[in-house]
Amino acid sequence: MSDPRRDIDCRKVMPRGVEWGTLLLILLCYGLWLLVLLLLPEVSLGLTVLCLGGLAALHSSLTHEALHGHPFRSRLLNEALLFLPLTLFIPYGRFRDTHLAHHQDERLTDPYDDPESNFQDPAVWAQMPGWRRRLMRVNNTLLGRVVLGPLLGQICFMAEDWHLVRMGDRGVLRDWVLHALGVGLVFSIAIATPTPLWALCLGAYIGLALVKIRTFLEHRAHQDCHSRTVVIEDRGPLAWLFLNNNLHIVHHLHPGVPWYALPKLYQANRDSYLEANQGYSYRSYTEVFARYLLRSKDPVPHPLWSSKE
Repeated sequence: MSDPRRDIDCRKVMPRGVEWGTLLLILLCYGLWLLVLLLLPEVSLGLTVLCLGGLAALHSSLTHEALHGHPFRSRLLNEALLFLPLTLFIPYGRFRDTHLAHHQDERLTDPYDDPESNFQDPAVWAQMPGWRRRLMRVNNTLLGRVVLGPLLGQICFMAEDWHLVRMGDRGVLRDWVLHALGVGLVFSIAIATPTPLWALCLGAYIGLALVKIRTFLEHRAHQDCHSRTVVIEDRGPLAWLFLNNNLHIVHHLHPGVPWYALPKLYQANRDSYLEANQGYSYRSYTEVFARYLLRSKDPVPHPLWSSKE
């Protein structure tokens, strides 16, 4: 099977200099966030929370762009731009490091080496108490992932980072200290507006829940590493909110390509990408919801783990 990374020429869509569209979108996201905090509570707190959720999800997508080198070539400038954590819960530095580790495609879905894997080692799964297995099965449905996923993911994420800090990892501690400063600044801004802090926090949770829709079936267990990554051929509101990362095989094969160039690259080479991931695709998020809202797509224990040992 040919490798699209070698066969597809990305030079025409690779950015040169500052990506002004991405930069303006980041500034627009912050500007709209401030307007929502200042103006919408007088109209409706429910609408305020929903808008804060959408903007938090967009900010998460923009954070993902920044850690991949957009809109500037300077890592320092990108990190400064996304310093304010509108999602409140995940430090930028930790997201950066774990996500870049996730991009080791030969390790995708590995219960140990892929930080974003939702699979468990079958031996560990067998030793789990029944209540925890039931909870993880619920979390393996789309509805469960959206409702419970942000909380369960945060607990596991923080427990692992606490372990790393206790083991002396100063980089993890530094990232959390910087994150605490950013959250303090976000709270300070919110306190100066009519928006209550509970609405800010609930909006951030909704933002993470929206992101869970994107990550729910991004990767499957498969012997071939490229065949583990999905394409969802959606061009609707969720695809825009996720900055076209629903074309996930394109992103994994060409992580330096900016969000706005992914659809063009995919359409020009659709057959090659679907050959690379062996047809792991869906027409839209509507199809995903119809299939998996109350149903698991995968088992929790990794179905191929024994063959990897």
